[in-house]
Amino acid sequence: MFMPRFSQSASRLATDNDDLWEVHTEALTRKDEGEDIIVMSVGDPDLPTIDPIIEHAVTSLYRGRTHYSPGMGELPLREKIAEIETAASGKPTSPDEVVVFPGATNAVFSVLSCLLDSDHQMIVTEPTYVGYQGIFRSIGAEIVKVPTIAADAFRVDVEAIVDAITPATRVLLLNTPGNPSGRVMSEEELRYLADVTRERDIWLVCDEVYSMLSFEKPHISARRAATSLENVIIIDGLSKSHAMTGWRLGWVVAEPHAIGPILDFTSATVFGCSQFIQDAAAFALENDAEYIASIKEEYRKRRDYALERIEQLPGISCHCPDAGMFLMLNVSAIAQDGSSFARQLLDEAKVSVLPGIGFGEQTKDYVRFSLTHGVEVLGEAFDRLERFLRGHR
Repeated sequence: MFMPRFSQSASRLATDNDDLWEVHTEALTRKDEGEDIIVMSVGDPDLPTIDPIIEHAVTSLYRGRTHYSPGMGELPLREKIAEIETAASGKPTSPDEVVVFPGATNAVFSVLSCLLDSDHQMIVTEPTYVGYQGIFRSIGAEIVKVPTIAADAFRVDVEAIVDAITPATRVLLLNTPGNPSGRVMSEEELRYLADVTRERDIWLVCDEVYSMLSFEKPHISARRAATSLENVIIIDGLSKSHAMTGWRLGWVVAEPHAIGPILDFTSATVFGCSQFIQDAAAFALENDAEYIASIKEEYRKRRDYALERIEQLPGISCHCPDAGMFLMLNVSAIAQDGSSFARQLLDEAKVSVLPGIGFGEQTKDYVRFSLTHGVEVLGEAFDRLERFLRGHR
């Protein structure tokens, strides 16, 4: 009988789905089977990709844009990304400092694979985006988690990060605006960490995929904050800002000495992204000012409505996020932990939320609530949540 054996890398990719996605997966299954489940447990926007972007992709397909693409990505798209990054950072950015990827998650995996060996350490802040977990396991480096200050809307503790640096530290990974916290780091915080990491030969990798969805507090790119860009690598994409999650389009911006190894890695593993998707992405970035403004306003409206409803709920607290499409609900006053709360809420109220333990031990008493439905559906979700809470008083 054949005995299947797999690599250590494949084994490390396994995650504890009971802790992370069990409630969400069950909610989707039950919804598909006909139950009236409101899914608030994932960050997949309900907003559609707008027709002009779709039409541009279709036109590109009919033009025969279905062949291999350059490893770095199509030049018109890289030129547009470089233009956007130049405006965001105030520092000249060349298309040769841009590499296109099939999604920001693949970009994170590729970049970290180029920077880390198994005997290295990487510092991350907690709460940590749940989607990173498999990447961290696959790479095998030691992950050092530095808690944010939850009582201050998950403010990043920059001094605690510096204190966590050791001779084995090779990367500081930041996510700003943060998922799930919605926290936007300040220019002063980013500049301080950029300076410290550069002085100690540590890479500063910033995942900025929510950069276009900041509200009252503007997003500051690490490239703008840094006094030198030698060690700074930026990752961004279109999934959230342009409602293009399924298109899988992200990018990396870095100095030429970093771009070389990153390009080598992606050329060997991805071998280029789809031409027609890159054409549509370039079109989207060229014609998105009004659309981005409308998406931001929609999420701000949803956030404000949700916060108003939460103020009326017994036993739940929540800070106001600076950006993004999530709220972190503290349920410690009414539940054993976020996991038990999420389970009960699904079973009794037919609303799914994501247990906070997936983002780290610091948020085990939280659940993440996604703003991926309009106010009408949000209203029904909060009506159910309110009835659930009052039934457990």
